[in-house]
Amino acid sequence: MPIKDKANGLDLKVIGALVEKVAADSAEGETSWKMVTEWTGGARNASRLGPIRLGSGAIDRDVAIEIDEPVELGGTNRSANPQEHLLAAVNACILTTFVAQCALRGVALESARIETEGDIDLQGFFGLAHGVAPGFEGLSYHIVVKGDGLESTFAEIHDVVKATSPNYFVMTNKVALNSRLTVA
Repeated sequence: MPIKDKANGLDLKVIGALVEKVAADSAEGETSWKMVTEWTGGARNASRLGPIRLGSGAIDRDVAIEIDEPVELGGTNRSANPQEHLLAAVNACILTTFVAQCALRGVALESARIETEGDIDLQGFFGLAHGVAPGFEGLSYHIVVKGDGLESTFAEIHDVVKATSPNYFVMTNKVALNSRLTVA
């Protein structure tokens, strides 16, 4: 299929070339991600992205993410808290995958928005009640999209997004989280 230069603000030649590269050599699709987070005082943390390994290459990143809590939860309210970053990461991944799938199918978008919400009972976080989860037990999201696709096309794209979005996968499957503690 001929690939246009751009669709929905995405460079389709770059995406198409990567898809072809990974299709030709699966090792080129292997990635590795790293994030280093340091406590900076109070309820504040600062995270820095490590380089991303992409196949046989690497992508250097110099990006910092500040994390804080609202004053009511012991923070200074200078930045989003970890749960807000989690929701933002889920939203961004699902929406980016949706936009890319639309672009690859030639569906032009005018707008796209995702709203996600969930509840956390702080009794679980503080260990005050046995059997109360310390985090989200479920999330609900709603995508609002406007573009030149049919409703059935957008529904098909949404199904593909649910099958291919990395963060949708992480949030809907049990993912191993291996830990190690070093006391310095």
